[in-house]
Amino acid sequence: MTEQFVCSGNKGKAIENFSTEKYSLENIGYVKKPLSKKDMIGNHFKIQISDCSDGLSEFIEYDHVLNFYGYQRFGSKRPVTHLIGKAILQRDFKKAVDLILSFTSTYDSKENIEIREKLSDKENYEKYFDQVPIQMDIERIVLKEMIEHDEHIRAIRAIPLSLRRFYIQAYQSFIFNQSLSLSFEDGENLFEAQSSDVCFDYNGIIGKYVKGLDQRLALPFVGYSYYKKTRFDYQISKILKQEEITPKDFFIKEMQEVSSEGGFRQAAIHCFNYTSKQNTVEFSLSRGMFATILLREIMKPEDPMLAGF
Repeated sequence: MTEQFVCSGNKGKAIENFSTEKYSLENIGYVKKPLSKKDMIGNHFKIQISDCSDGLSEFIEYDHVLNFYGYQRFGSKRPVTHLIGKAILQRDFKKAVDLILSFTSTYDSKENIEIREKLSDKENYEKYFDQVPIQMDIERIVLKEMIEHDEHIRAIRAIPLSLRRFYIQAYQSFIFNQSLSLSFEDGENLFEAQSSDVCFDYNGIIGKYVKGLDQRLALPFVGYSYYKKTRFDYQISKILKQEEITPKDFFIKEMQEVSSEGGFRQAAIHCFNYTSKQNTVEFSLSRGMFATILLREIMKPEDPMLAGF
């Protein structure tokens, strides 16, 4: 169950309360301007864990969890979004199309795998188009463009802009996760800011480390304006070299609307109001942090997908 604040721009007569079997609405008041992401401080969670051991209350490391992006960022059952993003950054639009249409994973359904295997051959596009289920809406968009125009970059451009940007963001998230892991393996302190570090303050404003202030360490989120002057440049540069990607690649002349300058992201999860009782945990997380990452540290599942991640 989820409880959220939502806004309506309708100036007509307000409905005080409304409910169905699936959801209910309650009018709680008015605001001068619509709510946006900038207004959100964080999320509060209350989660019940099935088949939980008696050791749940022993988990006390909730303030020492690294701020990784969760599986859903990359596509849990079909982790391909970051691969598509990388192909776009490398201007390999043919590969991006191939990944969208024919990339499979062991968690994909048998029917989806079968249709994707058929779509791995360009000669089959028109032959099997009608067999592609409507749920594969992006695949149908790309296929239609390829059948009509046979231009890979045009097929990619037919995808909604928000999703095309998400492909790039997913690859940036992959680079961030890799950087965080390598920095941890190299012994970097990721839970305390140091002199010359870049940090977020309590209000989420980025700036240099100032001793005595309540600040949280930030790691670069690589883009074409990548800031090299941090103690993490060694790890980030090493990963970029392995990936055969440079910061300049994030400015895409052929598709400027999905270019990304990058930025910074908090290195560790800011978890507060944490409590546990029997098989239930409650906690609050700052904006942009994944509850699934904290749950993975609590649960240590052998198969994250089976556990619901």
